[in-house]
Amino acid sequence: MSVLPENRSETVFKDFKPALTAKQAIVEANRCLYCADAPCIKACPTSINIPEFIRKIGTGNVAGSAKTIFESNVLGSSCARICPVEVLCVGDCVYNEMGVPPIEIGKLQRYATDTAIAEGWEFFEAGPDTGKSVGLIGGGPASLAAAHRLRRFGHRVTIYESRQILGGLNTYGIAPYKLRADAAVDEIEWLMKIGGIEVKTGVSVPVDLSWDALLAKHDALFMGFGLGPDSAMALPGGDLAGVEGAVEWIERMKLGLVDVSSIRHALVIGGGNTAMDAVRELCGLGVQNVSLVYRGTEAAMSGYAHEWTEAKNEGVAALWQTLPVAFEGTSGLCATRCVRLDEAKRPIAGSEFTIPSDLALIAIGQAKIGDLCAGLGIALDTGKVVVGPGGQTTHPKVFAGGDCVSGGQEVVNAVAEGRDAAIAMDALFREGRL
Repeated sequence: MSVLPENRSETVFKDFKPALTAKQAIVEANRCLYCADAPCIKACPTSINIPEFIRKIGTGNVAGSAKTIFESNVLGSSCARICPVEVLCVGDCVYNEMGVPPIEIGKLQRYATDTAIAEGWEFFEAGPDTGKSVGLIGGGPASLAAAHRLRRFGHRVTIYESRQILGGLNTYGIAPYKLRADAAVDEIEWLMKIGGIEVKTGVSVPVDLSWDALLAKHDALFMGFGLGPDSAMALPGGDLAGVEGAVEWIERMKLGLVDVSSIRHALVIGGGNTAMDAVRELCGLGVQNVSLVYRGTEAAMSGYAHEWTEAKNEGVAALWQTLPVAFEGTSGLCATRCVRLDEAKRPIAGSEFTIPSDLALIAIGQAKIGDLCAGLGIALDTGKVVVGPGGQTTHPKVFAGGDCVSGGQEVVNAVAEGRDAAIAMDALFREGRL
């Protein structure tokens, strides 16, 4: 893989949720009730045995704890940082029903997995060669999870990635106060120690390598590519410098430099989790006036409530039931003209106003790119790949998981789908049906 540039804007960010020390981890682990029915396990898309890994931390068996986590989720270190635990495992902790602070499951998971990676502990080996080969398109969490599990079964794997660095969303898109790119790359390098995962970067499928060529080379394919470019707003002035897609801006910030020294007023348009990340990142980079512009109400916003609470604490303002209608400026953006909306999201006559803005990030979604699979003739639904049990598509040799299937869920969901597709492929290989 290519080396990450050292001079990256994201390096100014510190962990929003600092790591636990060894003593803190033991104290927290010993608060756990180790519930027999463990609602936290049911809330985890990868079904990590949470009481078991916490118990092992409490007894000083950190290696055993990490192995328990990685057995279910080989990207357990990054997921410990980026999972919305408030609405998953921590949100279902039984302590919530008792008025007691829930167990800090994410921080405990991070403690065990980070220790394992830092110490170079290896828990898994590649299985005996089966002679079967799988090509994985996209180098993000779904493909990485699938590739690792396939190697454990003894199958040969090749990842085809259009970029120069693996990791997908973990490397390019996660807010750096949750997960910096260098931490994502460290985890991938640890995962690769299983051996035998061939990686071909700078390869765009099907442009550089056709589907027919891939199907001829491999016994099965796994499609783990994500979403496409930011959705645009077809508004006057949309081509002005300073009007950008939020995802593309976040990528530039994480892997390079963004100059915000001249930005006095920044807007982020949208109400999802990308918008939440963008407003907090702008604040963290020192932009003094950051506003969220959303066409709905605060209650209707799809972004996580705990993220918005933090954004407000950091000084982000909001314009609810507001819709941009034009971007204004000469050589670059200087203002955004907006209109107020009624409860039915219809423009209110005479309500137009202008807000100063040197930068406007559009975070209203990303394109679905299932049409990349057109040459395979597989079923699609609104640009998303249609799958059955085990992630199998309507083409018997092709499986899929991650955002190309879901249209955009959590990294932990992608990991689960990649893992489960690998298990399904292995079963079909061994039964002679693939």
